Amino acid sequence: MSFMQALRNRWTQADSLVCVGLDPEPAKFPAKFAQDADAVFNFCRDIVDATAEHVCAFKPQIAHFAALGAEDALQRVIAHIHAAHPGIPVILDSKRGDIGSTAQHYASEAFDRYAADAVTANPYLGHDSVQPFLDRADRGVVILCRTSNPGAGDLQDLTIDGRPLYQHVAEKVAREWNGHGNCSLVVGATWPAQLKEVRAIVGDVPFLVPGVGAQGGDVEAVVSNAKTADGTGLMVSSSRAVLYASAVDDYAQAAANEARRLRDEINRYR
Repeated sequence: MSFMQALRNRWTQADSLVCVGLDPEPAKFPAKFAQDADAVFNFCRDIVDATAEHVCAFKPQIAHFAALGAEDALQRVIAHIHAAHPGIPVILDSKRGDIGSTAQHYASEAFDRYAADAVTANPYLGHDSVQPFLDRADRGVVILCRTSNPGAGDLQDLTIDGRPLYQHVAEKVAREWNGHGNCSLVVGATWPAQLKEVRAIVGDVPFLVPGVGAQGGDVEAVVSNAKTADGTGLMVSSSRAVLYASAVDDYAQAAANEARRLRDEINRYR
């Protein structure tokens, strides 16, 4: 099953637009993990199992694993999602962007080594830098457009031919790069007006929307400005607010409660 089909199925079957980010930070884990040599995997597995029924996707962030030397844990977490929760797509958040053989290897890393269903990618080296990802028609390519961070406008808002750069990126992805129908865009929850602008440009292309929860994005504004006509089209990502909803032994249940709360809040505005 392709990434896009799996995502659409989850939107319907789970009635959820929530994407839970997996950003392990052992210093924030409950005390029970202090002596656990496999704490990164075990913590992430517990979060996945607790929240799976409430999500449309999971999004492990590769740097959080790599900085800990925990790439093996990342592989096993993704394998666990596929085995224990089949049909829930996994987006590897790596924001890769390079050229030539390096780009080919980045695609192989995401899709062959880690078996991710989709990957985030940086478009600023141009079409050839994302072509190896685009060529994998069954996998998703989630391309940075208007990101949620405070400095996003330093480059993304630069005016070219009367329009900001992020609008050119959105149009190019939707009109030229999406030949296999496997493209999505990253558009931050912290910029609701820009969400609406990009939606008008790209039609039903799905959005990965970071920035709710810890970054303060407004759920009602996100949904009202960015949903598609059928009330879907979004992967609203929350990481820290779900992962670290509790620092004691009820951490998994607290994560489930927060994922369910966010799902229900989103659904009120769909």
